[in-house]
Amino acid sequence: MVQHARGTTTPHPKHTAWATGGTAFAGVLMLVSGILGVLNGIAGIATNDVYARVGNYVYGFSLTAWGWIHVVIGALVAVTGWGVLQGRDWARAVGVGLAALYMVEYFMFLPYAPVWSFIAIAIGAFVIWSLVTASRTEQTPGPSRR
Repeated sequence: MVQHARGTTTPHPKHTAWATGGTAFAGVLMLVSGILGVLNGIAGIATNDVYARVGNYVYGFSLTAWGWIHVVIGALVAVTGWGVLQGRDWARAVGVGLAALYMVEYFMFLPYAPVWSFIAIAIGAFVIWSLVTASRTEQTPGPSRR
C-alpha cells in the first residue's frame, strides 16, 4: 500500500501489476485448458482406443463417459476463462469452483494420462491461487463488470 498526503492508500503499483498479470494469465490458462479439455473429450467420444484402458480402477468410467465429462467441464472452464479475461465479477468466483472441479476431474483421470493430469492439477492450483489473491480492484480491466 502507498500512503498519500490526504491519508488515503492505494495498492502498491508492483502488487497491482503482479495481481493483474496473474489474473490475466489465469484467464488464458482457463481458456486454453478448457479448449484442450473439449478436444480431449471429443477424441475420447470419437474412438475408444485413444487412452489405454485401466484394469480395476476405482474411478473407471468408460472412455465415452470420460469424453463427455471432459467436453462439459472443458466448455465451462473455457467460457469462465473468457469471463475472467473480460473482467467479469462472476467469473472469478465461478472460476475458483471450476478450477477445483477441474483438479478433481484430472485426479480421477490420472491413470489414463498421468503426465497431463499432473500438469492439469498444477494449472488448476495456480488458477485458484491467482483468482483468490487478486483483490477486486486489481482485476483485469474489461469492458464492464457485471
